[in-house]
This record gives sequence, structure tokens and C-alpha cells, in this order.
Amino acid sequence: MFERLRFTRRRLAILAAATAVVLAPLPLSAQEVVRVGNLKLAHFAGVSYVKEIAKNCGITVDLKIFAKGPDIMQAMLAGELDVGATASEAVISARGNGAPVYIVGGFAKGGARLLATPESGIKSAADLKGKKVGVTRGSIQEVLLGAEMAKHGLKARDVNLIYLGYPDLNQALLQKQVDAIMQTEPQSAQAIARGFGVEVLKPYDTPVGSPIRTLVMTEKFYNDKKAVASKFMECFVKAQKTFMDDPKVAETFVTQDVFKGQLTGPEFQEALANSPYTLEMSADHIQKTTDVMAEHGIGKMSKPAKAADWVKLDLLEAAKASAGTN
Repeated sequence: MFERLRFTRRRLAILAAATAVVLAPLPLSAQEVVRVGNLKLAHFAGVSYVKEIAKNCGITVDLKIFAKGPDIMQAMLAGELDVGATASEAVISARGNGAPVYIVGGFAKGGARLLATPESGIKSAADLKGKKVGVTRGSIQEVLLGAEMAKHGLKARDVNLIYLGYPDLNQALLQKQVDAIMQTEPQSAQAIARGFGVEVLKPYDTPVGSPIRTLVMTEKFYNDKKAVASKFMECFVKAQKTFMDDPKVAETFVTQDVFKGQLTGPEFQEALANSPYTLEMSADHIQKTTDVMAEHGIGKMSKPAKAADWVKLDLLEAAKASAGTN
């Protein structure tokens, strides 16, 4: 009798323990993983820094680095990412071709310079006529190059456009394979610091203005995991504010963690001066950029999307309010 009672109690204890294991909440990292795609650029580093502080925000960030913005958009469309950081032209082009994504924030401004070789004699965009000009295809720099050339009545056929990736643009300028490049940061700062490039202009006097880099979410993540998306945005705002309020933290992270000592402190500061971190974004800015892209045939959009329909800034505004940031 007593043996049966002990056996029953033992079974009940085992069942209770098993039930507790089943009902116990999963570890936070298993519950709330946010898959983020980013680029290895100085002004994109605030997005990467989210991973460093994610634990304190109640999420885990699975960060992947890509070569260019369109690659991030492809990964988002394939269901491999929840969030992506890219220049506006990549997401505008994707949305214009029906991609189910939203712009939910901005994280850096500027980040473009027209550079020329010291002996080229190029002093303005008007001097690009007949020259070899390097640019990354489909980039915001291509959008800005087209807009600057249009101010002087130049079209793509008036120059010899050579499409290269960002690192290859610097090599082409160094080896004088091109006369000028429209480049990003920190590569343009490095070209100037190392003497093989001179600044012609910062291309912010077109209808696009100073371009704002975009934080993008899939519609599925935004709609189906709103609580996790909100936590991510709160963490994103904290990361950006850290870099904006304490540039030394940003410099150390970018030069040591992102570029592993291949970017110097002065080069970072020069790059940052032309691509400051921000929390700005507006549908109006995205609409102006969309209009310029459509005008110059950049992005091959089947139907340019109206920015007001897919720029969703509610999570950003809530996160900024929570952080006490206007």
C-alpha cells in the first residue's frame, strides 16, 4: 500500500516537473530574435550597434552584413531578414516593384561626394561631360549624380559611366582609370586623406536634398510582431542617440569593431562630418527621391509607389517619445 503511494507520488512529481518545463517561458533569445541586414559603412554603424545593446532591450539581434543595399532587399523578400538598413533608392525601387516592405525610420544624412583626380581639372558637375565617371549602379550616389548632371543639362550619354562597387571606385580613382567618382563614406574621406581624390562638391543642392538612409521592415514583421518591432525600434533609438550624443563611442566602434583598424580616427571624423547620424525621416523626403529616380530612370520601377502609403513612422515616434527625444 505504502509502496504504491510512494510510486504514485513519485509519478506525480515527475509529471509536475515535466509540466513545469513545458509551460516555462522560453529563453528571451529564443523568443525574440530580430534578423537584421546592414552594410559595412561608417554612417550605417548605428544600426550594427543595436546588436551590442540588444540584451538590455529585451531582444536578440542576428546581424548579417551585405555588400550592397539591393542584396539586403533581396534577402528581405526571401524571408531571411526582418529589418534592413539601406539607402533610400534600394527600398524605393523594391517598393515600386511591389515589395511588401515599409520604411520605418532614418539613421544618417548625406554620405555622398563627387571626387576627381587632382589633375583632372574637374571643378563642377558641368565639367563631367566626356569624362569617365565611376558610380555604384542603383545607389543613392547614382541618383544624386543624375540630379547634379541634370542641373547642367547633362544626360547619362554625355559621360562615360563606369559602374563599380564602393571599394573598387577608390581603386579606379587611385589608378586613374576614371576621372571622377560619386562616392559614399568613409571611402570618400579616405580618398581625400590619402591624396588621390579631391572634393568637387557635396551633391545636396538638388530636389533630393541631403539623402537620408532608411531603416526598413517587412510588412509581415511590422504587422504580425508589433511588440517585438516596437522593442527593436526602442533599441534602435537608443543606439542612434548613443552615437549622436557621444561621437567618441561611435568612433571607437566604427574604427575598431566595424573596420578593424583599417579606418583611422581622423578619417572617421571627416566621414562623419559628411554623413551625420540622425533620427530624421519623412514621407515627403522619400517622395522627392522617388520623383527624381522616376525622372532619370533609376531603379526600373514598374510603378513608383506613393510615399505616404508605405512610410510608417509610428513606431519611431513612439520610441523617440519614450526616450525623450524630439
